[in-house]
Amino acid sequence: MTNRRARPSLGVLIFFAVALSLSAYFTFAAVQGDFGLFRRAEIVVEGHELEGELAHLNEEVAHMENLTKRLSDEYLDLDLLDQQARDILGVVRSDEIVVN
Repeated sequence: MTNRRARPSLGVLIFFAVALSLSAYFTFAAVQGDFGLFRRAEIVVEGHELEGELAHLNEEVAHMENLTKRLSDEYLDLDLLDQQARDILGVVRSDEIVVN
């Protein structure tokens, strides 16, 4: 009897090489691809930043709505009107002294 070693055929080697290559590719894509874990983390951080910016803009809108209401016909704040006239139009009363 002769001792023969069983060598794997070339097809099996090619199959495992392709399978290993595909699994490496999909693992890389799942971690660093356009829809991967790193991109998801970036999106979450960007979402938190945008929520902070939205909160800041909502505060600005509330402030501007308050000023608009105070200058409306229903509720006229004379001090605010005087301040705006001075700032925007450069209006000064006759009994005031302007210092530059």
